[in-house]
Amino acid sequence: MAEQGVPAKVRDALQDAMEIAIANVPKIEGSVVVCPDVSGSMSSAVTGHRKGATSAVRCIDVAALVAAAFMRVNRNTQVIPFEQRVVELRLNPRDSVMTNAAKLAAIGGGGTNCSAPIERLTAQRIWADLVVIVSDNESWIDARRNGTGLMAAWERYKKINARAKLVCIDIQPNTTSQAVDRGDILNAGGFSDAVFETVAAFASGKLGCAHWVGEIEKIVL
Repeated sequence: MAEQGVPAKVRDALQDAMEIAIANVPKIEGSVVVCPDVSGSMSSAVTGHRKGATSAVRCIDVAALVAAAFMRVNRNTQVIPFEQRVVELRLNPRDSVMTNAAKLAAIGGGGTNCSAPIERLTAQRIWADLVVIVSDNESWIDARRNGTGLMAAWERYKKINARAKLVCIDIQPNTTSQAVDRGDILNAGGFSDAVFETVAAFASGKLGCAHWVGEIEKIVL
């Protein structure tokens, strides 16, 4: 968010700090697909509009940063941006996080179809151990009377890749969700750096109640 008026040395230092901070992003075993929502609604402030407290950071900036961070740490990560359809964009994992985040954040526009990237995975037989969707959850193009387009698409994908897990990071949690929590699906509302650890724990099977019961039982009273 550093504007052009900020000295170049400061901007460079911020980028260096970002690269150092990325070291805290956990590695995920297996193949990862991150699907950042780049639709028009993602241009809204991540905090929502609040008098005197509206952030300059947009939802699309957060989605782009999450995707770029995963790709930098987990080199087997594939990024599939989407709006009402999948957006074709090639990113280089060797580029800086800020460079790739800026490329994603520059897309913007269109409606929202959260099922689009899942349909791409199924159509192209892309095997992923973990799929992460980062969105504001306002998916209306694929709306259905019974269930959601995302759940229907996910069920079809599970038929060809039963081991896959899905994480839906809803940057602006509302009263509805596109997917239901279950053994292979995790919903995360809002965003902080704790999301990365939560996603890693879920991917490795350490987020269920049985895991935490085991951890508690290890404590000596």
